[in-house]
Amino acid sequence: MKELFILAIVTVFTLVTYYLVEPFAESIMHPDHESKNFTYKDLPAITKKGDVARGKELVMGAGACVGCHSINVAGVPAPMDAVSAAAAYGVNPPDLSNAGVVFDPKFLAALIKNPAHALMLGHKYNAKSGKTFPMPQFYGAGGNMDQEVADMVAYLKSIAVPQDKLTPDMAFETACGRCHAIHYEYNLNGKMHPAWTQIGEKPHFKHKADELAFEIKVLDYQKSLTAYLGSMPPDLSMYIRSRGEHYIKTFVEDPQVYLKGTAMPRVGVTAETADKVIEHLQDVGDSKRHKRESVGKNVMIYIVIFAIFALLWKKEVWKELH
Repeated sequence: MKELFILAIVTVFTLVTYYLVEPFAESIMHPDHESKNFTYKDLPAITKKGDVARGKELVMGAGACVGCHSINVAGVPAPMDAVSAAAAYGVNPPDLSNAGVVFDPKFLAALIKNPAHALMLGHKYNAKSGKTFPMPQFYGAGGNMDQEVADMVAYLKSIAVPQDKLTPDMAFETACGRCHAIHYEYNLNGKMHPAWTQIGEKPHFKHKADELAFEIKVLDYQKSLTAYLGSMPPDLSMYIRSRGEHYIKTFVEDPQVYLKGTAMPRVGVTAETADKVIEHLQDVGDSKRHKRESVGKNVMIYIVIFAIFALLWKKEVWKELH
């Protein structure tokens, strides 16, 4: 019992020390990189109750959203293919089917009103630079602008899947997949997933000519994307391993904190979506983690049982000396 008591004392003091030191160490190592929990306090709250029916009319009509965006869930195709859209805008505008669940409502409202401000790209697109952001501002459809924006956000939320139905790969595709690639195929739950390119999953081709034609499209897209951003966004296959969860989440939340003046926009996702993006990157970067965690639990159970038997055996052998 003496050994167990000593172990308990050491464990308690170790945990207390970690609990007291870890937050301090985090604040020292990442003084300006603390997450704000994706609250976007710089963006105004939506004060109007949105009308879904009116929002649909605006999105499909005066809001001009479908002039650039697809809404697959509503049967609205993209006006251009991804490569042509990137050539025109620098990047392919996202499908809006799940925008209402992926992105924060305040961010969506601000994005509709003033895209460069919402994306924190005002340093790049302003009167002094002479550059205009590819996505035009919404100047209203003749009524109360705040109400109209609230209506549009309400419609986008109404057509999106519920938060619990949003899968990690869906979150990644909408939030990150138009700029970042995942070079490697990965195995998840026994199913192989193809590599991801900025124009979608890379199919398995029967003929080499078809594969080369697809790769040329990817290269054309990447050329437009590089011209738009100034550099090619990194492949995210192993990013979760090289950078870690904290870095990725805080970078996505506010890229300007890490790289002042970067052309990477603020993504504007919700905290729940950010967690799902991280989960997707973990699945990609370490596809056997779930299996390893399961094996690890079994090993720990074995060690505990073995330790109990070892302690009982030790007491039996040394009982005359205690």
